[in-house]
Amino acid sequence: MKKVGFFSGSFNPIHNGHIAIAKYMLGAGGLDEVWFSVTPQNPVKRECDLLNDGKRQAMVKLAIADNNRFRLCDVEQHLPRPSYTITALQRLEREYPDTEFHLLIGSDNWAIFPRWKESGKIIADYRIDIYPRPGYPVDAAALPPSVRLTDAPMTDISSTAIRAHIAAGKPAEQWIPRPVRRYIMENDLYKNG
Repeated sequence: MKKVGFFSGSFNPIHNGHIAIAKYMLGAGGLDEVWFSVTPQNPVKRECDLLNDGKRQAMVKLAIADNNRFRLCDVEQHLPRPSYTITALQRLEREYPDTEFHLLIGSDNWAIFPRWKESGKIIADYRIDIYPRPGYPVDAAALPPSVRLTDAPMTDISSTAIRAHIAAGKPAEQWIPRPVRRYIMENDLYKNG
C-alpha cells in the first residue's frame, strides 16, 4: 500500500521550510509521496488575509516541480467551505482506497488539535506525523498509537514573516524557492502586507 503524506496548509506563500519537511518525510519519514493541498479557507484564519487560491496553488506547483514524488492535490478546492481536514481525508480515502494517508502537521497545530473538527476520528482513522515547531514541544511518550513525532528539521520560517518582509521592501529570498520568488515579483504580490 502506498503511503502518502497529506500536507494541507495556507501556503501563503509556500517556503523552504515546507519543502524541507516534505523531503524529510520522503526519506526518514518513510512516505512514498507528499501531496500538498492549498486550504481555501482555514477555519482558524481570516479569509481576507489569504491570497486567492489560484495564486497559492501556482506557487506550490512551482515550488515542487522538480520532485516527482511531490504532488499538488486539489481535493480541498472541491469541498464545502470552510475546509475541514476530516472531510478532505475521507474524500481522499474514498478516491484512493489503496493508499494510506498520513496527515502532516506541525507541533503548533498538534497543540490545538482537540479544537479541530472531529479530531478524535482523525486520530482513530488516520496516521498523523507531527513535525517540530519552535516553542511547541511534544511529549512523544504521551501520543496515541496512530500519532508519531518525527525528527523532521525544525525551521523557524513563517509565511507571515515572509509577507511582512516583502511588504516592508526587505529581502525574503533566503526563505522562498527561486521560482516562487520570481512569481511573487512578476505578480507584485504581498506588497500591501
